[in-house]
Amino acid sequence: METNQVEVKEDEKRDTVLESVLQKYCARAHTGYGKYRKTLDRKDLSFLEWCVHLQEELMDATLYLEKLQSDLQESDKEKVTRL
Repeated sequence: METNQVEVKEDEKRDTVLESVLQKYCARAHTGYGKYRKTLDRKDLSFLEWCVHLQEELMDATLYLEKLQSDLQESDKEKVTRL
């Protein structure tokens, strides 16, 4: 068994949430490889370049969060108006 693999016993309860996330990671990796023909094992980026990629991803995440919060606030206002 490789060091990064975990043995799962048949009698252990399955974590369906974890399995769902793992499937999404695999699908995303497959899509990324299809688009860029590279994996995260690539050696052509410096530490700083990896940091920039991470920063850009986190910035996107904060934008998505802001959008969701705004939608939720708007929804709450509509509920109050209907009362």
